[in-house]
Amino acid sequence: MAERPRPTGVQDLREVALARLLLDNVPHVKAYWVMVSPEVAQIALFYGADDLDGTVLREEVAHAAGARTPQGLAPERLVGMIREAGRIPVERDALYAEVAA
Repeated sequence: MAERPRPTGVQDLREVALARLLLDNVPHVKAYWVMVSPEVAQIALFYGADDLDGTVLREEVAHAAGARTPQGLAPERLVGMIREAGRIPVERDALYAEVAA
């Protein structure tokens, strides 16, 4: 069976932008770096995403399906990516309540 073409970074960013524009009743748009790459997830912060998700140490599910991104990303790296993008990192829980440091 031939491998299906993977989405490009441009396509991923378009989807984030469309989600922000069309889903105005959804308060948060997530960029999951495991699926789109850390670099595209960081850029997604300029396309409407307000949540970088995936502070995992060893991701298994997406990689079993063929993800080519790193299997882990340290929380410090994620915070650095957010700051590099000029945003303020905030740790939150599953319901988007801020977690005290």
